[in-house]
Amino acid sequence: MLLMRVGAFGAEKPAVRVDDTRYVDVSDLVTDFDEAFFAAGGPATLTAPVAGRIAAGDVRELGAQRIGAPIARPHQILCIGLNFSDHAAETGQAVPDEPILFTKSPNTLVGPNDDVRIPRGATKTDWEVELGIVIGRRTSYLGSPADAAGAIAGYVLVNDVSERAFQMERGGQWSKGKSAETFNPAGPWLATPDEIPDVRDLGMWLDVNGVRRQTGSTRTMIFDPYVVVHHLSQFLVLEPGDLINTGTPPGVGMGHKPPVWLQPGDVMELGIDRLGRARQQVVGPR
Repeated sequence: MLLMRVGAFGAEKPAVRVDDTRYVDVSDLVTDFDEAFFAAGGPATLTAPVAGRIAAGDVRELGAQRIGAPIARPHQILCIGLNFSDHAAETGQAVPDEPILFTKSPNTLVGPNDDVRIPRGATKTDWEVELGIVIGRRTSYLGSPADAAGAIAGYVLVNDVSERAFQMERGGQWSKGKSAETFNPAGPWLATPDEIPDVRDLGMWLDVNGVRRQTGSTRTMIFDPYVVVHHLSQFLVLEPGDLINTGTPPGVGMGHKPPVWLQPGDVMELGIDRLGRARQQVVGPR
């Protein structure tokens, strides 16, 4: 199942994707794809009614409607740094012995095609195509990485936008350079695990102004999604609907020589196999 949210920012309606142009409206069945939805059984509760509506032809045209992030604002956004061996190499940093954790403000979440706004004082805004994990149930102290599969509701395409000067030159934690408004576009849909044959073998890419900047695969992840969820569960409680950004492959702006930074007017296009594609235009500070 592919979950979507359609409509104006702050007024999105939950939906299930049928194909490139059609969806099933499920706003009469669930309030939103939020913590309560995932805690109450999540996508499995929609399987029968959605199949019935598709069979009856009760589908709607997407048309020019805005696509929102496929989940409502989560309890938390957790992020894993330097989680691709080839990305660690391009930054000149050692491969970590265990996952590096930082957080992102939940209010950074926007839709897959919404604008990305450079914050005031920023000089080194960067891109990062990433695989996002959405948690399906309250989770802590998992016994093994294999147990993590049962805690995952699905996967989503994410752009973990970063302001490197804030992140690396202003002291403190990485979160300072990760939490500006609009810095977490996600979507267009959340794919349930049965839609992904092998989450450890997904192609990833990102273009800036039509130039390919990132090409990678989840095959080069240092810590795969199951290891990440198991590891995090040892340190904090994961809530239903939480989002975990799992790291980026090589080709980020700071990895180029000389570095390449985003400017107002730039356009980022990105995608992950089976998770769709997104397009964001960069705008200046407000």
